[in-house]
Amino acid sequence: MPRRHDPERRQRIIDAAIRVVGKKGLSGLSHRTVAAEADVPLGSTTYHFATLDDLMAAALRQVNEGFAELLRGRGGLTDRRTDLPAELAALMGEWLSGDRTGVELEYELYLAALRRPALRPVAGEWIQALTALLTTRTDPLTARALVALIDGICLQTLLTDTPYDEGEARGVLARVVGEG
Repeated sequence: MPRRHDPERRQRIIDAAIRVVGKKGLSGLSHRTVAAEADVPLGSTTYHFATLDDLMAAALRQVNEGFAELLRGRGGLTDRRTDLPAELAALMGEWLSGDRTGVELEYELYLAALRRPALRPVAGEWIQALTALLTTRTDPLTARALVALIDGICLQTLLTDTPYDEGEARGVLARVVGEG
């Protein structure tokens, strides 16, 4: 039987991995569950991703890209005329008010790097990208502090089911940038 050319297969496998983690969590992720979800032969998943870490890294990169799109859509983060704490607080509000399953999925993959060293560089890419963006508005140390605070606020909101309070977040962010 001739081999069928399927240039979208790798992407379908990544999309399927994201859906599997969204439905079953990381513990439900395997080459077999992803192959079934993507409707591809098991060998396709191992051909494109030799290990689960490789597959998780690709999935994490893709979900990070969703957040990066949100950042790119908010020109106020680089515009010195805008209120940076207010922009960041609004950004978190927009992100947290969207598809909660998607946000939880992003953090589940992000935090998987605690136990899976192969994912750490991908998690670090997101931290570095946001820090670099914020250094256009503040010094590098303050930018890192803002990234850590954003992570903390988002995680606390997700873990405690506490409604996100944009005004409170803006106030805390303002203190970090020296406005409060």
